[in-house]
Amino acid sequence: MKRFLWPLAIFVLLVGFLAVGLRRDPREVPSPLIGKAAPAFDLPVLEQPGKRFSPADMRGKVWLLNVWASWCESCRDEHPLLVELSRKGTLPILGLNYKDKPEDARLWLTRFGDPYQLSVADADGRIGIDYGVYGVPETYLIDAQGVIRYKRIGVITPALLQEKILPLAATLKK
Repeated sequence: MKRFLWPLAIFVLLVGFLAVGLRRDPREVPSPLIGKAAPAFDLPVLEQPGKRFSPADMRGKVWLLNVWASWCESCRDEHPLLVELSRKGTLPILGLNYKDKPEDARLWLTRFGDPYQLSVADADGRIGIDYGVYGVPETYLIDAQGVIRYKRIGVITPALLQEKILPLAATLKK
C-alpha cells in the first residue's frame, strides 16, 4: 500500500505546481536583472550615427528603455501608447532598436511617429542578450541610479501603464 502513496504524493505535488504556473502571467517573467544595474553599452544613435549613447547618460533620471523593431507586429500595437506617453512628457522613453536595419527603423519611426528621446541601434542583438531580451517588444523601467526596477515582456497596455509602471516611476522619482 505504501508503494502507491509515493507516486500519488508526487503526482499531487506536480498538479499543484502546474496549477500555480497556469495562474501566472507569462509576460511577468521574473528577471535576474531586477534590482541590479542596467547592463552598460555604448551604441550609435539611430538618427545620428556619429553620436553615441550609453545608459550612464541617463544617470539622475527615471526612464523607460523600450526594445522594438520595425519587423515587430506587436511593437506596432504598443506604439500609439508610447507616442501618447511621450507627448505628455511624464517619463523619458529611449528606444533600443533590436536586430533591425537602420533604414527600416528610421522609416518606421517616420511613418508611425517617434516617441523616443533617441533610439540606439542594436543590429546584432548583443545588447539584447545582456538585457535578457526574449523578444520584442520589451520594456525596462530604470531608476535614477541606473538600476532596473521593472521589466515587461510584450506589449504595454494602458492599464499596465496606469496601474503599475507610472506609479512605480513616481515612487522612484521621490
